[in-house]
Amino acid sequence: MEKVLKQQPANCIKVVLFGPESTGKTTLSRQLARHYNSVWVPEYAREYLQNKWNNERKTCEPKDLLPIAIGQITLENKLAQKTDSVLICDTDLLETKVYSEAYYSGTCDPILETYALENSYDLYFLTYIDTPWEADDLRDKPNERERMFKAFETALKTYNKPYVLLKGDRQERLKLAIEHIDNLLQKRNEFYRQRHKTN
Repeated sequence: MEKVLKQQPANCIKVVLFGPESTGKTTLSRQLARHYNSVWVPEYAREYLQNKWNNERKTCEPKDLLPIAIGQITLENKLAQKTDSVLICDTDLLETKVYSEAYYSGTCDPILETYALENSYDLYFLTYIDTPWEADDLRDKPNERERMFKAFETALKTYNKPYVLLKGDRQERLKLAIEHIDNLLQKRNEFYRQRHKTN
């Protein structure tokens, strides 16, 4: 079980879109992947839970969280091998942990929690709740957006994850995200140049 939740080595920068439902994460993921001519990792939970809803008319249950986490990290590991620039992750296991605690009385599977904290990313983009709510089969907390946003922000601060808050319209968010990713790429390129000089 543990091995399937672990990140595999990859030669790319990894950034995560992180925040409550209906805050523009998927839209921005697609925009960034196009901008960098790279790939983005979709949110596995959406496909998994939509199929469950279509077949059983049931929403997420605690037993679903580990299969969702395994599906997510499997997808990330696979797609990370397809780029050597930047991998745009629509979510990560820390987001699954936040949802688990929010929905299920503060609890999270210990294995899921371990890898949610152990797996690492170069930067998180925390998406604010100033985007319009868009309902679908899976979204169910339109009146708790502020509470959920605080839960996500608290997780980033508690576990000392590097993050940038994204607010404003799509173009404002995209511009700020690109600035930060460009900075990461520049630092990585400089590191490689310096290492090459010393070898």
